[in-house]
Amino acid sequence: MTTRPVRSDLLRRAVAIPGVILLFLSVASGQTVSGPAAADPADCRVEAKDFKGWQSQQISNPWVQLIVVPQLAGRLMQVTFADHHYLFVNPKYEGKYFPPNAGRWFNYGGDKLWLLPEGNNDEQHWAGGSDVIDDGPFTFRKISEGQHCEIALEGPADPRTGIQFLRTIRLDSDSPRILFRATMKNATGHAVEWSMQSVSQYDTADPGNPSQMNKDFRAFAPANPASGYLNRYHVRFGPAENPAASVQEDGLFTLRYVHMAAELWLDSTAGWLAVLDGSSKFGMVERFQFEESRSYPGKASLIFWTNGPEVKLSADGNASMKSGEDGSPFYMEAEINSPMCRLRPGETCTLDTEWFPTRATSKIRAVTDAGIVVESLQAASQDGKRIKVGGTFGVFFPGRLVAHLYGEHGTELQAVAVANVDPRELVLLETEVASPGKTSRISLHLEDRNGLDRGSLQEVQVILPENH
Repeated sequence: MTTRPVRSDLLRRAVAIPGVILLFLSVASGQTVSGPAAADPADCRVEAKDFKGWQSQQISNPWVQLIVVPQLAGRLMQVTFADHHYLFVNPKYEGKYFPPNAGRWFNYGGDKLWLLPEGNNDEQHWAGGSDVIDDGPFTFRKISEGQHCEIALEGPADPRTGIQFLRTIRLDSDSPRILFRATMKNATGHAVEWSMQSVSQYDTADPGNPSQMNKDFRAFAPANPASGYLNRYHVRFGPAENPAASVQEDGLFTLRYVHMAAELWLDSTAGWLAVLDGSSKFGMVERFQFEESRSYPGKASLIFWTNGPEVKLSADGNASMKSGEDGSPFYMEAEINSPMCRLRPGETCTLDTEWFPTRATSKIRAVTDAGIVVESLQAASQDGKRIKVGGTFGVFFPGRLVAHLYGEHGTELQAVAVANVDPRELVLLETEVASPGKTSRISLHLEDRNGLDRGSLQEVQVILPENH
């Protein structure tokens, strides 16, 4: 039996999908790209907005717009990047608010904070449903705007669990990166122990036909090589043999969205997950810090839920698919768990996460600090003097790609800027760089518009002519 709240969703929503923008780059041998392109106006704003009938706050910069509805338990209701809307918003409840009501559950959509472990066995399990945690109104406070925006959301203390949630959301003006800090406070006079979750509902309706599911929507996360789960992931709810879920040969867990209720747990230690919409070529990477020395609820650092009809077994043993009130909407949940926190009265613990909206396809090779590797970096020596470099990437920051060339003994021979890049554009890199000596490997780095090195996208050995 799943311990999820009874769900109450209906209908679907339309998504406006802009045309896919592809960036093709070709640089002649020896030629370098100039410095990073001029930045968008440095501006970040926090302002009151009406969103589908809700009183909301919009946090925006030139890259993204975030909609927060404090009344709905501080939910982040929508993230828009390059005119693409990421999150599911339930049209059944648009513009509505229902105060906590025992025995009900109002699934508004968006992104929220929940508690683990779930269940109704005892006071050490959160029963879910419509309670102060899920439906209590939060207060809103603007901390700053301008060079960076930051807001604070504070929820009421829950008498049942003893927990009070606080959350800050921050945007800088120069990139689409979104930073979250969730704080869980013990508001009682006795010790409590809980884990908190960041629960994000991604819209998985077909962009061209919202009455149908998106058949090219997937989630990825690195499976733990030393996993405590039998298949390197755990089926918490739904069919044990689920062809939509698997661990690839490269060690990445992948989950294709299908319209069937299923919950899958991962004890992933790499600190990231990615959700990718192959039909619109948009992706979102969520990052967190895995804490190896601490225990996670049920061992899980990550959880994925695919929404849809549930397999039910009647009293006489006949199986059937039941949709209930919540089986219709198309959405996938990506959930990041904190370690278990034992808190004395007044103590707090925090969960820091970062989101990076970017461009991608429905298949990826890796995620790094700099972006998504869609097609692996390749470097092939042409004649000992020129190196052909190629690959496909989604980047997290605007700026430029710089190829670092290394010799046989690890000495850096040269650093060559090869392309200006933008997170709103899928990078199709195909270029040549001059080799000042015998180059044995290349590392492709992303430098942002301030010249800060954001890390390597990938590092590869150079293929020599005789190995072509």
